[in-house]
Amino acid sequence: MSHADEEHSVDQTSLKRILGLTLGSIGVVYGDIGTSPLYAFREALKPVAAHGGVTPEAVIGIISLMIWTLTIIVTIKYVLFLLRADNDGEGGTLSLLAMLTKTAKANKALLMMLGLIGAALFLGDAMITPALSVMSAVEGLKLVTPSLSNAVLPISIVILVGLFAIQSHGTGAVARFFGPITAVWFVVIGIAGIGHISDDLSILHAINPVHAVSFMIHEGYVGVVVLGAVFLTVTGAEALYADLGHFGRRPIQWAWFALVFPALTLNYLGQGALVLKQPEAMSDPFYLMFPSWALLPVVILATFATIIASQAVITGAFSLVRQAIHLGYLPRMQILFTSETNTGQIFLPYVNNLLLIGVIALVLGFESSDALATAYGISVTGAMVVTTLMAFEFVRARWHWPQWIAVLSLSPLLALEMVFLGANLLKIHDGGYVPVLMAAAFTLIMWTWKRGTAILAEKTRKTDIPLTSFAGAIEKKSAHAPVCVPGTAIFLTSDPESAPAALMHNIKHNHVLHEKNVILTIRTVNKPRVSHEHCFHVEKLTERFTIIELRFGFMQSQNVSQALAYLRKSGFKFDIMSTSFYLGRRKLVPDARSGMPMWQDRLFIALANAATDPSDYFHLPANRVVELGSHVII
Repeated sequence: MSHADEEHSVDQTSLKRILGLTLGSIGVVYGDIGTSPLYAFREALKPVAAHGGVTPEAVIGIISLMIWTLTIIVTIKYVLFLLRADNDGEGGTLSLLAMLTKTAKANKALLMMLGLIGAALFLGDAMITPALSVMSAVEGLKLVTPSLSNAVLPISIVILVGLFAIQSHGTGAVARFFGPITAVWFVVIGIAGIGHISDDLSILHAINPVHAVSFMIHEGYVGVVVLGAVFLTVTGAEALYADLGHFGRRPIQWAWFALVFPALTLNYLGQGALVLKQPEAMSDPFYLMFPSWALLPVVILATFATIIASQAVITGAFSLVRQAIHLGYLPRMQILFTSETNTGQIFLPYVNNLLLIGVIALVLGFESSDALATAYGISVTGAMVVTTLMAFEFVRARWHWPQWIAVLSLSPLLALEMVFLGANLLKIHDGGYVPVLMAAAFTLIMWTWKRGTAILAEKTRKTDIPLTSFAGAIEKKSAHAPVCVPGTAIFLTSDPESAPAALMHNIKHNHVLHEKNVILTIRTVNKPRVSHEHCFHVEKLTERFTIIELRFGFMQSQNVSQALAYLRKSGFKFDIMSTSFYLGRRKLVPDARSGMPMWQDRLFIALANAATDPSDYFHLPANRVVELGSHVII
């Protein structure tokens, strides 16, 4: 095969891979945005109908608001701008935070708080989205057979349980199954829209943003209330950014411009034209676009689409939590990799179960998509505002934009999102408090863990013995020297400058010291991945003591056994069969006089007790691990 043929073959393979990822991203990334037509226009019409009736100008104005909200927020902010603000291919609030903390100086505390709030709001969204999406689709059964009204809740719960049950198969497998179905969904809603635009061609005036502005000016307060519902058209945009690492920028962009955006625009125009022709269709404009014979198949397809819609926030939540763990904002949890080629495709059983419990509670608590829609929006708009604020720091620090250009570029976007946030805050008493409380709880948990680990490190540091002086003293022959035993002992510690507690306890209780002693520190750097060549640093302290630092990216599995095997190939000599791993097991005791209130101490201890065992988390050989305990007052 010639060089040209080889290049052509590589190009074809690359193109097939990108097209495959594009199809997968349609299902996972755009499922949420793609199911908004089920309820967004319907909910936006309600405030107008309740205050004087729906006029043709109002219908055109609302559709214009929806189209331009999709254009400005999704197309410009996320698809064209934020997808380029990646941290070595990874996106999301915490990925952005990790990147900014590399260069930030005076603003680190503010950036950290913004990052935590944004992450917490996204996790709240990850619970509300599946509940709202699935219920809104299943409620279409009422139009098919009104007698099925009482079956909506049980059917929704069964579907949601099934959705979370398949997550362990991995994003790739889910995307291969869901992608084609969602592609069909977008084609169907696009065709449905085209079929009804001719009902009243005046709906095409909605493409002109002047009608959106005119609607807001004339409707006043009602227009602000409508904005809260209009925002439902872009729910899932934040998940789009968080799922960047699962598919990559180009497939996500291709999917948006080639299929998703045109289909959504056509469908909203079709819904608007239908209501202009038949005002009574405003009760459920989406389903009433279809003839009666097609209603049941569309309900089934919509149900599949809404199940898929939930996938965007679920996979985004997995990515975000893994980043939070490795950046020190959450305790260790079990992380399972579901793809041999794409390290961004992961499954977190604990997070999956927590999301399922939260989603079922929301379904049972609100009982209908109408009621849940009032609670929706605050978490999404809040997360978007946080992302825009962090993006301002990003373009200055990373892209070196002058401050005036950054302000000029991002201020209009921030102003628009603040208006949407204000509109959604009007729903705070109708259930909007739910995502606020959820976000506050998640923020508190992450802040407590970060603060507690810092206090714990400071307290243990006060009683630590410097490693250099300890190693020097132990090398001196004396009558009280511990017995030397063959083999290698590896002591895991977070502070390589101090003698590990497990080492001190081993000498104190067993009176032995191994022939070779490795002080092993594991660091998470502020980048997604670290190459094998740069993942370790070895420093020989004395003949018997060596300091090794293993470095992992915040999107990598911290597999110590694998890293040490690679280190051995690079020249560091040790035999795994004569090596023991020593871990310090701390029993934490709360103290009201410590750096945190008693209730926060207890929360931190509960989080620490719930953390995954370090030998499992770091993939240590199970039969080579020794744990030595101690009490620490915090």
